[in-house]
Amino acid sequence: MKTPLSVAALISIALLAPISGHAENTVWLPNVIDSPTRFSAPGVYTGAPDLPLTLSMILAGGGPEHFAAVPLVKILAGSKSDAEITALKEKFGDQAVQAFVTILPFAVDDSLRIVKQKGIALPSTPNPSPQDGEALAGAVWAAGQTGHSFNVEVMFDRTLSHGIHIQVMKDIDAKYGVAQDADLHAVLNQAMHDLAVVYNFDTAGKPKSGT
Repeated sequence: MKTPLSVAALISIALLAPISGHAENTVWLPNVIDSPTRFSAPGVYTGAPDLPLTLSMILAGGGPEHFAAVPLVKILAGSKSDAEITALKEKFGDQAVQAFVTILPFAVDDSLRIVKQKGIALPSTPNPSPQDGEALAGAVWAAGQTGHSFNVEVMFDRTLSHGIHIQVMKDIDAKYGVAQDADLHAVLNQAMHDLAVVYNFDTAGKPKSGT
């Protein structure tokens, strides 16, 4: 069994250490500022959210009423989904992966609740298609780019808005605790890096030329 210290160390490495080969830009992208985050390297996206992408992720996971994390992973990773889930459990432990599986649906439900309270309407058409796993994985990978590396918190900023992302994290902390919130971010961060390797994405979420 992994000790709490080893799990914490793995989470810190997964969130803060960029993966070689993906930090292709050297300046902050538009609307991304050099600001600290709770669980990741610096980078905060301050622009408008990409709501068609948000809708696509929700639909890929089963829709607003039935969203679940595992169906989303199966769409994103395709035939490699079982191997990806196994690899995440080997790296972070069953408890951390279960936190991801449990908390991501809560985060979606909470986000939709906040969006409704704010009178924000989701678009009627998702983009990309929620059934095109490679295109969706690429769009999510691109959404997390800061200009320096992928940042899972910037991905949440771009799909929710920074303000809603922060509110959802506070709600997660209140219900599940900060440690499990960190697990959610770490596991999702690693999954996206793994998918970027599988599909050989550039920072725009497109397969690199010559592949």
